[in-house]
Amino acid sequence: MANIANLKKYLNYEFSSGYYTGNDYKSFQTKYINYLKAMCKDNHWELVNVGKNHYCFSAFIKSAEGRCVYLSISDVRYFTNEWFNHILVRTAKNEVDYRGGFNNYTSLEDLDGKIAILLDDMPF
Repeated sequence: MANIANLKKYLNYEFSSGYYTGNDYKSFQTKYINYLKAMCKDNHWELVNVGKNHYCFSAFIKSAEGRCVYLSISDVRYFTNEWFNHILVRTAKNEVDYRGGFNNYTSLEDLDGKIAILLDDMPF
């Protein structure tokens, strides 16, 4: 079950670093994406176009009405805990609009509320 407690274990965690992505980050990223999928399911949204990078990732969340929000976390090796307390979110025209609207930042705990406001699509 994907829940926030599984991710809080990584607060203040020092991730491995190197030419290849470490298994610790891969496990973290999988848990984070699963958490986002569960959050989307609870809110009748869809997680789309997940871009897995070296030690960071981005994704789009799409509402039932087709509105999109882009989100991104910073490199976890250099920006400790920003994946939890400083998540970039902004409106997007579609699921490939990486430029989108104005930058907003939120915490993981407040992410679904911030996305709902940006989508102007409060949960059912």
